[in-house]
Amino acid sequence: MKLLNRFHDEYLHFFQCKTIKTISICLLFFANSAIAQTAADFILYNGKVITVDQQFRVVQAIAITGDKILATGTNQEMLRLKTKATELIDLKGKTVIPGLIDNHAHFIRSPEHMELRLDGVLYRKQAIQMIQEAVAKAKSNDWVITIGGWSKTQFLDDPRGFDLAELDQISKNIPIVIQEVYLRTYLNSVAIEKLNLNENTPDPRGGKILKTSTGKLSGIVEGAGGVAFIAEKLPLPNPQEWQENVKQYTKYLNRLGITSWYDAGGRGLDERHYQAYQALVDQGKLTVRAFYTTMRSPSTPQDVDKTLLEVTTQKPFQGNDFFDNIGWGESLYGPASTTLLKNDYKVQQQHMEQVRRMIRAIATRGLALNAHVEMENAIDAYLDEYEALHKEIPIKGLRWSFSHVDQITPQQIQRMKKLGIAVGLHTRPIIQGELMQDVHNEHSKTMPPFRLVQDSGITWGLGSDATAVTTANPFFNLDFAVTGRMVNGKKINYQSVTREEALIAHTRNNAQFLFQENNLGSLQPGKYADLLILNKDYLTVPLKEIRNLYPIATMVAGKFVFKQ
Repeated sequence: MKLLNRFHDEYLHFFQCKTIKTISICLLFFANSAIAQTAADFILYNGKVITVDQQFRVVQAIAITGDKILATGTNQEMLRLKTKATELIDLKGKTVIPGLIDNHAHFIRSPEHMELRLDGVLYRKQAIQMIQEAVAKAKSNDWVITIGGWSKTQFLDDPRGFDLAELDQISKNIPIVIQEVYLRTYLNSVAIEKLNLNENTPDPRGGKILKTSTGKLSGIVEGAGGVAFIAEKLPLPNPQEWQENVKQYTKYLNRLGITSWYDAGGRGLDERHYQAYQALVDQGKLTVRAFYTTMRSPSTPQDVDKTLLEVTTQKPFQGNDFFDNIGWGESLYGPASTTLLKNDYKVQQQHMEQVRRMIRAIATRGLALNAHVEMENAIDAYLDEYEALHKEIPIKGLRWSFSHVDQITPQQIQRMKKLGIAVGLHTRPIIQGELMQDVHNEHSKTMPPFRLVQDSGITWGLGSDATAVTTANPFFNLDFAVTGRMVNGKKINYQSVTREEALIAHTRNNAQFLFQENNLGSLQPGKYADLLILNKDYLTVPLKEIRNLYPIATMVAGKFVFKQ
């Protein structure tokens, strides 16, 4: 009754306003009074809270109730919201940013194996030591596996891979499989034996099993097809082990500062991958948000026939704000897909006919679509198909997007704007930059074109495409977008944006790719309390130190899921 009487008094106070100016003041009074009725569970104060709202406000404190942000403002304003039950956290000057969102990653696949990651390792000597340590900790039935995320060009001391004799010396009992990007996989002898490879094993499509001059297996399988061939043969965990892997992997993402991501699917995914995550959702134990699209990548017209049947039954948005299917992506038709480390893609009409069939079905169903396109001629070909379709079935408003677009032009950006297509740019040159130079020469310096896209005004977001082709660490993404530096420190990209622009792209802008812009991406009242407390200030550290930032605490939905 007291609350009703208070509400009645404030209601009368509001209608006593005589002018527009006083109405504005009264509205503010009414809103603040309503906030005051809610007690804060947490108040983080005495810090530097970068809200990443539309004004990019920086405030001292933030109040949280339940899983949502209650208010942001000065220390004095927020501390008024405390009760005896409120937990006060003195930030002692530390910086708070929204949880980082990756707009294109393959994390759902990652818990297939508890990998040894070589992300950011600068010395081959250190990598060898890490493999040795992993072998020493391994149990008899374990494998030591790395599925990409590194390139030998990142090693400053000895830029080469791993040969058979070297890996055999490390272990004759534990199988070792070290995949380098999508270029090649290195194996020791016990891995070769367990994978049933021999001198008579035929080369996989798109790959080559390398042999010595005497015809013996060299322990190296080359090419993207070869990499996939090996990856598909690796043993998978049982359901219980898989679920435990997901727990451990999401903790890893929490430590990195990733609180949400768009998952683009990938090789070999099936219901087991999603069930492992769904089980944690059902238990209320998933500590990071995953929004995924269905990916099938048909490679023949007959495969497209089967895929179209699935499109007609696709029913997204049946999950919740932790785990949900949001549409379709990323490879519409395998033969019509470009590859970053090749520059020989030719548009073929028979392939675009299959793309046409796919996009028509997806648009008819009213689904969101993300498409993998990289090279200029491929972007043109896809836009031609999209524009023709749009005349019959409007796609503007369906939130279609292109991923990668490394060679996009200003003219193509204008065409995309008319169709309402957003752009996802990704930091694959962090480890592949020197390899890209060999293929694309001078053009590689503007791949991806961060500055061009930022200045164009088109909606864009910053992501990784992790884990096979780059590191998962979001601070490496921010560093690369701002400095253009590879892991090894070499400047490779000359399309840098400011650190503020990069942060917006990795938070508020990326929320739109997830259909979560009203819930995520900035620290504003009513949005989920997903945030990071950083070791240093993102806005003031020297540019070269952005990659060294990390969260000392990560909060998701008003709960700390990681504390250092």
